[in-house]
Amino acid sequence: IVYYTKLRYNMMPYIYSLAGMTYFNDYTIMRPLVMDFTADANVNNIGDQFMFGSALMVAPVYEYGARSREVYFPASCGWYDFYSGKYVDGGQKLTVDAPYERIPLYVCEGAIVPYGPDMQYSDEKPASEITLYVYTGKDGAFTLYEDEGDNYNYEKGKFSEIQFVWNEADRTLNIAPRKGSYKGMLQHRRFHIVLVDTNSGAGDQPMQASKSVEYDGKAVKIQL
Repeated sequence: IVYYTKLRYNMMPYIYSLAGMTYFNDYTIMRPLVMDFTADANVNNIGDQFMFGSALMVAPVYEYGARSREVYFPASCGWYDFYSGKYVDGGQKLTVDAPYERIPLYVCEGAIVPYGPDMQYSDEKPASEITLYVYTGKDGAFTLYEDEGDNYNYEKGKFSEIQFVWNEADRTLNIAPRKGSYKGMLQHRRFHIVLVDTNSGAGDQPMQASKSVEYDGKAVKIQL
């Protein structure tokens, strides 16, 4: 419980961005695999795995006392084990470990997942430093959404968005100019970029950043 509580707060930039997408774009945070992998007929009748946003595939354990379960990995991409960083090719079904303290969790190629600082509650401190985990293998993108966090001013346009785009071919991460503004918005911050590939899976432990950049709202291109 403590582990997942900490993870929830670390992943608040990701979760809050999904919430923003839900309000503005009618997004669905939790959804069946068939919504993301329509070209793969093997996902059509899978009811015990789901996506959490576009990056994370969750495979809960429903059988009492089970310490493993069968997981199907959609064929359109490869997958990284969230805990070990081990790479798994898509398009196959495997029996995976499901220990009592860990729910099977995987990250798809091309995902960009932002992590914030350790916190005890959601607005304890500003996310002046964010770590971007870039799961290589495919092009990818993610838009970081932020607002005042304690009112409905986002309905009046008081919010900001920063888009991150990963180009697999030339190994670059492009951070777009910030769009929008709101009261109390951070004008300067630092992004730490962690590159995850088949030779250096991230797992669930902090990794040394490949590069760190200062960001003041202007476009930045990082070669990795």
